[in-house]
Amino acid sequence: MSHDNASMETVSRTQHLVPATAILALSLIVAWLSYTREPAGAFLFPRMIGSVMLFLAVWNFARASLGLAKVGEGMSRTTIARIAPGLVVMLLFVFFAAKALGFYAASYIAFVGIYSLYDPASHRSLAAWVKRNLVAAVFMCVIYGLFAMLLKVQTPRGLFF
Repeated sequence: MSHDNASMETVSRTQHLVPATAILALSLIVAWLSYTREPAGAFLFPRMIGSVMLFLAVWNFARASLGLAKVGEGMSRTTIARIAPGLVVMLLFVFFAAKALGFYAASYIAFVGIYSLYDPASHRSLAAWVKRNLVAAVFMCVIYGLFAMLLKVQTPRGLFF
């Protein structure tokens, strides 16, 4: 193996190991939080999701550590720049809006915000805004039915609901 191939192997492994480690840390936090909160019944769904997430994160981390994850070439600056606005909206939603406004109201606003960021339709078109809001409303009805009615999961309460 030449020096260039060894160097590329190290870069490729690092590109997989860094996000795998971050995902593993996040999944450990989610699983730990879901198993240490009370009442236990209210956290059944988060425990299931946290456990599956942790299993997949451990598997992903093991593959990255062993050099078995060889798909992809990393992310370019252009890709990161395209993803960044949506990530900012999601961070604002998770850390501020969901608790302040309530899960469903904040989710609706975040959905419309992200949809409008990535929708190629004109921001000056009334029809495009009607479509964005209609899709967000239908999506939120599905989310409400899934979380509140089917799974009976407690969502963050806020100013609205």
